[in-house]
Amino acid sequence: MKRFCIMIVLALLVVMGCDNKKEEEEKAKPEDAQISPQEGTQESLRIAWAEWNPADYLEELSKDFTSDTGINVEVVQIPWESFQSEISVAFVGKSSNYDIVIGDSQWLGMNSVGGHYVDMTDWINENIDVASIYGPAMTAFAEYPKGSGKYWALPAEVDAAGYVYRKDLFEDPKEMEAFQEKYGYALAPPKTYKELRDIAEFFTRKDKDLYGIATWYSNSYDGITMGFQQVMWSFGGSYGDTETYKVDGHINSEDSVKALEYYKDLLKFAPPDAPNYYWQETSDAYKAGKVAMAMNYFAFFPGIVDPEENANYHDKSGFFVAPAGPKGHYISIGGQGMSISTYSKKQDIAKQYLKWFMQKPVQEKWAKLGGFTPVKEILESDAFKTATPYNEAFAASFPYLRDFWAVPEYAELLAECQTNWSAAVTGQKSPKEALDAIAKKHEEIFAAAKMESTEE
Repeated sequence: MKRFCIMIVLALLVVMGCDNKKEEEEKAKPEDAQISPQEGTQESLRIAWAEWNPADYLEELSKDFTSDTGINVEVVQIPWESFQSEISVAFVGKSSNYDIVIGDSQWLGMNSVGGHYVDMTDWINENIDVASIYGPAMTAFAEYPKGSGKYWALPAEVDAAGYVYRKDLFEDPKEMEAFQEKYGYALAPPKTYKELRDIAEFFTRKDKDLYGIATWYSNSYDGITMGFQQVMWSFGGSYGDTETYKVDGHINSEDSVKALEYYKDLLKFAPPDAPNYYWQETSDAYKAGKVAMAMNYFAFFPGIVDPEENANYHDKSGFFVAPAGPKGHYISIGGQGMSISTYSKKQDIAKQYLKWFMQKPVQEKWAKLGGFTPVKEILESDAFKTATPYNEAFAASFPYLRDFWAVPEYAELLAECQTNWSAAVTGQKSPKEALDAIAKKHEEIFAAAKMESTEE
């Protein structure tokens, strides 16, 4: 793998030296120059994103930009499992291969401080109607440090964790009667984590290979972290003080311990292979009819209502907002921001594209194609909420969205969470031991980062 990465870096360095004269001429144009189709026929823009449906939507949408300007747009789709590493290699090599990168919200800290993203603060304030964008989206996908008003991106795909459920089970009169008799309240999509557990327990029938729930427990990338953190927050726990970066007493608080005990307990009502589940596995389990409820990002729900992808349950599926806890209601934010690479030779064209993308008519078409818009007026409209069976639940999730640390050390922090939370749910550590281990390592990471900053 090391040898492979070195080869990639060398290849990218060669690409850097091959920028043609046309790119240099483009660099000299005024920032907001409008390029006619005649002038722009030889121009192109390369956008790097992960391999998934929203990237397909963007490719389709971008045909309108090409029609308007003559500038070709290539959306380079990179498999999720190698997305971050491939972009990191490109940045290390200072490659001009990508003009725009649509990266996870957690990348903001490391790629802004690392000098890989263009600081767009002044340009955004002058060219984008920030007030029209839902506040949490700008905070999560564009701003770093949080609260600073410095922007390194614009929201591209706004996403959230949500749930799908089988209406054929929930609305079956016999099931409804049996549930009412056992739990003392009506069977319906859960609004609290207590109700979620009751329903998961009720529908678990191992002899029939039916289970109550499929949620995220995987230790790959950010799987269990995205699944568990919203439970932790809703139970009263937190990652730490965002001003002082003190972690001990926060992430390993009594509330956090209770949350992790709860999350581990849900495994009793999940399929046997559930410790390996992330978005693909929960989706597969649901489509196979193995679970009554499944968590996933809303961006993956188009496949749930597609008859070709989900022949048995596409018309029997309902959707609900991730539940509230005993001490709050928070939901893991998903999605990505659209940033300009510092190493792009076409930054002026990239800004032209971003300005075009954020126009209301373009965002309306983006939403119709299946993308999730951050524009408040569109997001709150009846047209958007009724466009799909899951859009209303997505719009209702917005007020509760919260994110993981978006600091430069995010990858190290995430790795500790993934390792220890996985150890807790699989019984290798107790929830308290896992949380104490995270607290200790996170404080060490922040201390090292502070020392390094002081030395610089």
